[in-house]
Order: sequence, then C-alpha cells, then structure tokens
Amino acid sequence: MIDVGDTFNFSLRTNASFNGRDADEEDDDPDAASVSAVLLVVKGLVMTLIMVGAVFGNLLVIASVKKFERLRAVITNYFVVSLAFADLLVAILVMPFNASMELSGKWVFGRTMCDFFNANDVLFSTASILHLCCISMDRYIAILHPLKYEIKMTRTRVAVMLTVTWVASILISYIPVYSQLYTTRQHFQQLETHPHSCVFIVNKVYAGVSSSVSFWIPCAIMVFVYAKIFVEARKQEKFVQSNAMYMQYSHAAHERSALASQTNGMLADGEVQRSERKRMRREHKAAKTLGIIMGAFILCFLPFFLWYVITTMCGDACPYPPVVGSMLFWIGYFNSSLNPIIYAYFNRDFRTAFKKLLRIDKMPCEGGADPTTRALNTAYSEHRDSANTNVRMSNSSCNVRQ
Repeated sequence: MIDVGDTFNFSLRTNASFNGRDADEEDDDPDAASVSAVLLVVKGLVMTLIMVGAVFGNLLVIASVKKFERLRAVITNYFVVSLAFADLLVAILVMPFNASMELSGKWVFGRTMCDFFNANDVLFSTASILHLCCISMDRYIAILHPLKYEIKMTRTRVAVMLTVTWVASILISYIPVYSQLYTTRQHFQQLETHPHSCVFIVNKVYAGVSSSVSFWIPCAIMVFVYAKIFVEARKQEKFVQSNAMYMQYSHAAHERSALASQTNGMLADGEVQRSERKRMRREHKAAKTLGIIMGAFILCFLPFFLWYVITTMCGDACPYPPVVGSMLFWIGYFNSSLNPIIYAYFNRDFRTAFKKLLRIDKMPCEGGADPTTRALNTAYSEHRDSANTNVRMSNSSCNVRQ
C-alpha cells in the first residue's frame, strides 16, 4: 500500500519548489528567481494557448455542423459534435483549475470544488475515448457493411450510443469521486485537513478499473476495428482500380461494335460504378481522418495512463519529478485542441465550413452565389432523392475544391 501521507507531503513540497515558491532560494540566488519567473510566464502562456485553442476550435466544429446541412446529414458528425462538446467542457471546467494550481502552487477553490474538478477530469477523458470507440464502430459498418449502414446507423441508435457513452463516463467519475471510493481513507483525511491541496491520489483498485474502462479496453477495441477497416479498405481500393480499368476497356470495345441500346445500358452501368467509387472514396477519407484522430488521442493519452497505472501500483518504489506529472496532464489536455486542427486539414467539408464561418473564403462563383454555402447547404438536398440511394451527398456545380 502507498504511504499516502508521505506521498501527499512530497507532492506539496515538490509542487511548491517546481513553481518557484521557495523564497529563501530566490533571495539567495536572484538569477534563479529570474529563470523561475520566466519559466512560470512561459508555462502560463502555453496553458493559455491550449485553453483558447480548445475553446475556439471546438466551438467552430459545433457551429459548422449546426449551420450547414451537408455536415448535419452525415451520421458520423453527431459523434463528432458530442466529442467536440466534451473537449470544450475540458477547456472550460478542467484546464483553468489545473492551470491555477500549476501556476500558484496551491489549490485555492476549496474542498467541494476539488472533487468537482477531479470528477470532471476523469469524466471528459473517459467520454472522449468512448466517443472515438463509437466512431470506429460507425466507420466499421460504413466500410465493411455499406448496404446495411442506413438500416443499422439510425438517428435513434446513435442517440442511444451517445447516451450510453455519457452515462458510463459519469458512472466511472462522479460516483467514485464523491463517494471517496477512488482513494484511501488516509488521503481523504489529508484532503480534509489541507484545503489548499487537491492532489489526485487513487487506490490500486480504482486505478485498475478506471484505466481499463477509460483507456485500455476502448483503445484495444479501436485498434482492432481500425485494423479490420484498413484491410477492407485496401481490398476495396484494389477492386475499384481493377474495375475502373475494365470499364475503360469495355467502353472502348462497345463504342466500335455495340448497338445504341447496348451502349446506353453500358453507360448507365458506368454511372452506377462511378457513384459507387465516389461513395467508397468518401467513406475511406472519413475513416482516414477519424483514424488520425484516434491515433492522436492514443499518442496524447498513452504516456499519461502508463504513468498513472505504474506510479499507483508500485507507489514509493517509483518516484518521479513533479514536472513529469504536470507535462503528462497537459499533453492529454492538448488533445482537446488538436481535433479541430485535424478536421480542418484532412476533411474538405469541415475545412470549407470553417472558411465560411471565419469569412476567409473569397473564391468567385458564377451567378453571384456564395460557393461555400452552395456546396454545403445544397449538395445533399439536390441529390437526396436520386435513383442511387447509396450516394447521399455530392459536390455542387460551384463547390470549393481542395
């Protein structure tokens, strides 16, 4: 069992020292005091940039889906909006409290807010990875079972999946934290007698259960699902390429020898094939973008959960500098501001929507119509009732190109 009292006192001492609060040392060494002040300012600026970026970027994602019908028409974007909402709440309800504690070297918000802060920290990190797990299942069905996608991924089913995601996140966070099941009795007493500290020290049982539910199990599921998606996507790409070559050869042969009716039938089949190829490319691009988001999440949170489990399980046998814990927390927080950047870089629909909302799209369009609005608001509705039910979205005649 971890010696909670020693760990608690060690955390207080090292946290104060790390933040440059040792007055005697600062008086004896003015240069050290100056360096400490500069590091504190730099750290504050980095934290502020992460918070502002997370708030601005995720608000942009939510506003884009709300404003443009083309983005609302994509079922996957319901998960994207819910994920953006979770990341937005991290920037509002978690990051400012952690930044205040890092910069001041103490907790100034009282005992009640300490539990609220810790519960929200667990809640939103759990919600983020469960959202990514839902998105991976959505892409799995879209690529491996495209004909069943419309039937399986209904809005009702998506609503149920989102509800389960948020309820499970609340159960693994608020109940253990407010019932004090997450920690030891000694640490709870320390928190009661030291209101200026909010150190999150967990017992071994909670560390194992929470890390499994919040990271290890969903991460394993996502990696397995995306491996299946990758294999299937490669097969479909090879099929599309070989089929396109066959259609070109067949078209040339029919032009020379087939009757007009046969040629018209072949052209109709060609249109179906082209529509199917467009659908495949669209689904593959979406899977690629969301796979990058999943990879970014794992890169940001894997070091934290390794540190979280190892230091809890081995206790005092695994000492670490406090700066390591602080950096791992903020690398995880940085992921909340990273997703909108990934959308903007890899997804043309979101990139176009961002340009429209930020009023930086100045491409001309015939007839004086706004190209981005036309591309996002009319493309889906114009083709919604077309004969090919697999094609749910297409580019308008004045769409913004990459």
